[in-house]
Amino acid sequence: MVIGVPKEVKPDEYRVAMTPSGVEILVHHGHTVLIERGAGDGTGIPDHEYEAAGAELVDQTALWRNAEMIVKVKEPLPCEYPLIRPNQVIFTFFHFAASEELTRAMVNSGAVCIAYETIQTPDGAHPILLPMSEIAGRMAVQVGAWCLERPMGGRGVLLAGAPGVLPGTVVVIGAGVVGANAARIAAGFGARVIILDINVARLRALEETLPANVDTLYSNPANLREAAQQADLIVGAVYVTGGRTPILIKREMLATFKTGAVLVDVSVDQGGLAETTRPTTHREPTYVVDGVVHYAVSNMPGAVARTSTYALTNITTPYVLHLAEHGWQEACRRDPALRMGLNIVQGKVTLRPIAEQFGYEFVDPEKVL
Repeated sequence: MVIGVPKEVKPDEYRVAMTPSGVEILVHHGHTVLIERGAGDGTGIPDHEYEAAGAELVDQTALWRNAEMIVKVKEPLPCEYPLIRPNQVIFTFFHFAASEELTRAMVNSGAVCIAYETIQTPDGAHPILLPMSEIAGRMAVQVGAWCLERPMGGRGVLLAGAPGVLPGTVVVIGAGVVGANAARIAAGFGARVIILDINVARLRALEETLPANVDTLYSNPANLREAAQQADLIVGAVYVTGGRTPILIKREMLATFKTGAVLVDVSVDQGGLAETTRPTTHREPTYVVDGVVHYAVSNMPGAVARTSTYALTNITTPYVLHLAEHGWQEACRRDPALRMGLNIVQGKVTLRPIAEQFGYEFVDPEKVL
């Protein structure tokens, strides 16, 4: 199979979808790997390392024209839509729930869209989403602490506090991978931490493993309102597989928050959990609504590109090889987890939450296999 790895075009996206070691593995198995010139620059991987691993360096047009499968980090942008061919496999983070325009474009393209974020093992885990969620959760507290500084519009609170001064309060909404990592890092900063979720069993498990300065709280509207009013930093960490994140923070709630409080909405990839959330970029990461600083960068791990690239490709490379060896249909027949990644196939929407959200007919993935 001919596999293409383009240079990411999303603003301030520095990751790349394949490392030279991944190229070496695919070439060893008889596949052709096309790398767009400069694709690895943001990660610090020069072109000559890809060449040494056996890749062919090409321009953007040649890559999209010749590749049977495109492996990316982030969703195609409008400038890439015309490059996509019918039946071409696109393997990347899509997060369709956040964009009807992207969904419509991929339906019209006739491509096979396999989304990293909906690949799911029988135990409910999301193996490709996992490392990026770990990184995003850890980054959320790092960037939140920065946004709390007065020059950034924040309250001027040091999360760790100081002798004779109480530490800051961090409220984490969602106790999944993002939330657990955010809570752990915030606790390490010395903050007082409250983590909310509707899954009591998950909260019980975290209570046994997280430090003593982390309190768990069942998430209902009253508890969420009360916790948010205490917060210096709120981390949005809710994820619904394939669907839009529920809006848990309404605009009117912001008036009850502390002036200069910070909301880091990691859920922005799926639409965000606040009514006031809108995607931002690393170059212009924040905006203020009703005195609350919002940080809603939709590709947070892209800022730590080297760590993120290697963490991501450690997981994606075996899937890429499986798809290349067997073709997308047979690979999805053999691997139920990969089959869960089928979102849009040759004009058919094969992920129920997306079909329901945007008014498409849902087609069971088994019918396209």
